[in-house]
Amino acid sequence: MKIMALLFSFYFLNYSYSQTIGLQPFASGFSNPVEITNAGDSRLFVVEQGGMIKILNPNGTINPNPFLNIAGQVSAGGEQGLLGLAFHPNYTSNGFFYTNHTNLSGNTVITRYSVDSTNPNLANPSSGIVLLTIAQPYANHNGGSLKFGPDGYLYIGMGDGGSGSDPENRAQNANELLGKMLRIDVNSGTPYSIPAGNPYVGIAGADEIWAIGLRNPWKFSFDKKMGNLWIADVGQNEIEEINMAAATQSELNYGWRCYEGDAAYNTVGCPSQASMKFPLKTINHSTGACSITGGYVYNGTVYPNFKGLYFFSDYCNPQIGMLTSNGTVTFSTVFSGNNFSTFGEDINGELYVASLNNGSIYKIKDTSLGVKTFDNTQFIVYPNPTKSEIIIQKSNDNYPTVVTIFDLEGKMLLRQKTENKALNIIKTNHLSKGIYIITIQNDQGEFSTQKLIFE
Repeated sequence: MKIMALLFSFYFLNYSYSQTIGLQPFASGFSNPVEITNAGDSRLFVVEQGGMIKILNPNGTINPNPFLNIAGQVSAGGEQGLLGLAFHPNYTSNGFFYTNHTNLSGNTVITRYSVDSTNPNLANPSSGIVLLTIAQPYANHNGGSLKFGPDGYLYIGMGDGGSGSDPENRAQNANELLGKMLRIDVNSGTPYSIPAGNPYVGIAGADEIWAIGLRNPWKFSFDKKMGNLWIADVGQNEIEEINMAAATQSELNYGWRCYEGDAAYNTVGCPSQASMKFPLKTINHSTGACSITGGYVYNGTVYPNFKGLYFFSDYCNPQIGMLTSNGTVTFSTVFSGNNFSTFGEDINGELYVASLNNGSIYKIKDTSLGVKTFDNTQFIVYPNPTKSEIIIQKSNDNYPTVVTIFDLEGKMLLRQKTENKALNIIKTNHLSKGIYIITIQNDQGEFSTQKLIFE
């Protein structure tokens, strides 16, 4: 048993920081997908820029009828369209969800809808109540994301209104809603109220503002474990940026137009550098980046190597980055032929990514698993991840004799003797999703160990 304990300790030390991002095709056939989210159940809701929201089921099928179709109300194309979707934290009881779209005049509209009273796969299109309309002076830099924070308030990411270089200095103007992170209370007031903790309540500045100095926050999210707010802000000419702040930090100034990332851009009339909130990470356009796509911190259970890492990408550079909370980034291989437009998170915290150009949605996987050969005994174990069974294949003169599966606390969950066969099938459908350790003893009494994922 001491030998097994040492084996476990050595193994965990060596795999904990190893991960390789892979993409598993999950669904296709979408038209310009720009948002993926869930409503607190197993379904995914995919927002199409043209004005539709479609339901994507856990088996990868798409419902034939859209959940919501407001195409006739949406100006779509370029950076305009139906851009955001958020379900109320109490959606299962109140049926409320919220959208962010640009209307036929090109202005941002935040609307509350209700689900159909008899069919959970359909919204009630006539239930729309406009909460907020924000005039857009140009067609670009509309932001688009909206999310409920851990405080229960609705956050809305607004771009600076467009053109280039923020010509009217909107992002630094506290009386403008453009270039800001907004925070409103949708549970009281008509059509909403202002949370008491918003920084400009009772003083000069728009009451809805939570933070200023954003250029075009193309996707923000909250870490469901730590509560931190992550904002990916699209740069001007040279620098993309990722910001992280505690959800309780208000009145932050993220720097635009004074700074692009952490580099001075146009500091005329700007507050002091010390008053700015600078990015956790910047990505230079020399890497091939042009327009950052923000994602999520991984809080799922299937891939523990991903725990606590923030996933993001770029529209022009089809790699996926993994960022730690101290700013260290690792990039995947290049996934050619994709322009990644949005990430999504399911009810279990597993992550997805969508490609705008080909209308496909992929599930993000840790491919440092897969088919693997044990070094000492030359056994091949597959599939990994698995759902219902694993196959142990002999590839030299040694045969497996005993297969044992443990959980991460060392508790034995399965022990099965095997026959002297080239292929041995072990049924695992009684085990729940997660990561386990499998050990195989050969006919010489030697042990080999690796990790095994059940999904």
